[in-house]
Amino acid sequence: QVQLLESGGDLVQAGGSLRLSCVASGRIDSIKSMGWYRQTPGKQRSELVAEITSGGGTNYADSVKGRFTISRDNAKNAVHLQMNSLKPEDTAVYFCNAEALILDGSSWHGWGLGTQVTVSS
Repeated sequence: QVQLLESGGDLVQAGGSLRLSCVASGRIDSIKSMGWYRQTPGKQRSELVAEITSGGGTNYADSVKGRFTISRDNAKNAVHLQMNSLKPEDTAVYFCNAEALILDGSSWHGWGLGTQVTVSS
């Protein structure tokens, strides 16, 4: 009922920047929170990178504080992740995550398919 479409992943050199975007579409009444997680090869669980609530409150992983900035465009049901000063250890598949209220009044929580970020040293 809700789809998340990510974009912006790429290959970049260490020290460079990328901007990830995620747009939610479907039978959405409102979105409670949106965020980004990442998963590296060999790890079973994704790591929270950053999240933002409908009111604009943010939470970041310690490893990205000061380098990454999350923002929302509520009118477009979109979330962006500006990543600066990228490091090789930021290499991962980045997944968009959202919690939403859909038009029938029920809650939805889901994931996008992911976008690959590769940082070369």
